[in-house]
Amino acid sequence: MSKNPVVPYILIFALGIGLIFFMSLYGIDQKKEIADADGEATEEGTKEDAGASSEFDAEAVAQQKCIGCHGGDLEGAVGPSLHGEDKDAKELHEIIKNGKGGMPAGLIPDENIDAMVDYILTLK
Repeated sequence: MSKNPVVPYILIFALGIGLIFFMSLYGIDQKKEIADADGEATEEGTKEDAGASSEFDAEAVAQQKCIGCHGGDLEGAVGPSLHGEDKDAKELHEIIKNGKGGMPAGLIPDENIDAMVDYILTLK
């Protein structure tokens, strides 16, 4: 009688699927605790950074949030180049605030949008 070499792979596959299922159930049970922890961190960050808009680093935020679509040098990738943008400050403000096309709204907090617009305009 010969052993089927596929059986161990099927067992590992079934074990993996079972673990994914049970881990997702565990995550669902922890959803409220995770949401509460995120809320506390946000509230603490808001309290500590009360004057954050004056210390807003638009370049650092652009490197974190914008390079995924606009490229590492912000000269365009999936999204358009931010260098030499032919839009005025008001148009840029509206795009950052409300989003456009594939760009979602709310990436930059409202109080920091003007600083981001100023940074984009310096890229010209």
